[in-house]
Amino acid sequence: MSIDLALVLAGVLIAAVLVFIVKDIVKILINSVIGLVILFSVNYFDLMGYVGKPDIEYSLVNLVLCALGGVPGTLIVIIMQLLGYPAS
Repeated sequence: MSIDLALVLAGVLIAAVLVFIVKDIVKILINSVIGLVILFSVNYFDLMGYVGKPDIEYSLVNLVLCALGGVPGTLIVIIMQLLGYPAS
């Protein structure tokens, strides 16, 4: 009887941990997608042209920063471009 109870408790604990991990992964993926959409929107609507700067090029460095950093990573790429230090 005690082995069955231990297995049930272990199963519930593993399920709870997996739910929290999946929730965090979904949040990270949503943040990454929003960051990339912001980068593409800035270039599509030529928002950098309004301040006299060229568009942000889609280099591997910029895309990785935006994908891994999400919205803050995209803002860092945009600010670096505005200051004259392109990340590429």
